Parts: sequence; C-alpha cells; structure tokens
Amino acid sequence: MLIRADGMTIHRPGTQEAVLSGIDFRIAAGEIVTVVGPNGSGKSSLIRALLGQMGLAEGSVTRQQGLRIGYVPQRVQLDTAIPMTVRRFLSLPTRVTDAEASAALERTGVPGLGARQLTQLSGGQFQRVLLARALLRAPHLLVLDEPTQGLDQPGIVAFYQLIEDVRRETGAAVLMVSHDLLVVMRSSDRVVCLNGHICCEGTPQHVSGAPEYRALFGAEAQGMLALYQHHHDHDHDHDCDHDHGHAPSALPH
Repeated sequence: MLIRADGMTIHRPGTQEAVLSGIDFRIAAGEIVTVVGPNGSGKSSLIRALLGQMGLAEGSVTRQQGLRIGYVPQRVQLDTAIPMTVRRFLSLPTRVTDAEASAALERTGVPGLGARQLTQLSGGQFQRVLLARALLRAPHLLVLDEPTQGLDQPGIVAFYQLIEDVRRETGAAVLMVSHDLLVVMRSSDRVVCLNGHICCEGTPQHVSGAPEYRALFGAEAQGMLALYQHHHDHDHDHDCDHDHGHAPSALPH
C-alpha cells in the first residue's frame, strides 16, 4: 500500500467545522484512482492531507517508506515579470540533466520546448510540462489535482490517454481529482465519490450506478449509468455506504 488514511478528519483552518470526516482511504501500486465530488466537497483538502500539506484533526495518514510522489497542482502562479524557460523550470527544485529534461518533454508529447518561455505556452502544453516535471522524480505515485482545467475536450481526452500510457509504462499509481466524469469513468480503476465524507466508491461501473453518485451529479450521472449498463454487468462486490467507504486493497487492471 503506497498511502493509507484511517479515520481522517480535517477542519477548516481556525474552526471546528469539518471539511472531511471519517475518511478511510487506500491506494496501491499501479492503481488509477480518481476522486470526484461537487465544489466544496473536500477533494483538494484530501489531496493536501495525503501529501502532508494539511494537518489532521483526527486520524492518521501512513505513507510507504521511501515513497516518491510526483505532483501536478491545480494551479501554478507564474510571475510574468520573471523570465523562466521550460528547461529551467524542469530543474526546480532539483537539477536535472539536459538529456533527462529532453526525455521527459518527449515522453509527455511536447518535445523541443526547453527553450520556450513558460508564459508562451498554451494551456495544454503547460499541463504536459507540469507532468514532465513530476515524472522526473521517477514517482511511485502521481498526484494530479484537476489536471485538465482550461483544456478543450480533445485536449482533455489526450491528456488522460497520456496518463494511462504513463501508468502502463512506468507502473506508477495515479491519484487524480477531476470533474471530467465521462473521461474519469473510462480511465480509472477505482472512483471515490466525495462530499465531506466518502459517500460511495468502487469500480467505475459500480459507482456510476450508485444512488449517492446519481444524487450528486444528476443527469450527467444518468448518462454514465446508461453507458455502463450498455457495456458492462454491474460489479456489486463493493457496497456503497452513505456514511463511510472502505477501499478494496487493489483492483485488477
């Protein structure tokens, strides 16, 4: 198990109000796990707590010893007054060789951008540069927080395909926060539906048919249900529980 959380509760800073409560979470080597939920459901707080960037009110987070994490944040604030090439950015905070930087850019589909200024990149190019920087850590776990914000639909589909390719080639697990429900359902081994607590989780076809999921996402969830009813039999191994969820230790790919 790469990361596990047990009974994790997080309060809003300076208050006793829970952002998340009673979270039990696991991610195993090689899994693609996606967290979905409405705005304000605690998705980014979950990621920050798992990464050790946010304190816990209750519970614990355990990380595998020596775990290397590559992180693609939701937003990166760039100071446009300071020139910064892609090549220089890839060496922050840890210097990498020209060969390593070039290989990472080629791997993520943006070869030859090393000399380009970050401010000159399109949204899709910048996301791929962020992914290249994360992959330079040779991570056991890739964490992506809303990685496709600002991309058009073809760009979203291409980015998720790239993530699947990276998982297949490197064996890295992937933990994503996303609102792209259709692509999530196609790309994930396991989906965690969050709304202050884990209201449902399991395989995509299982979650797409869960009443908790349909209640949160309405018509879009109904579309997912129709998609999976057409292509799959339902998997009822992992029950949805409105109060808490327990992840399977691993799922087949």
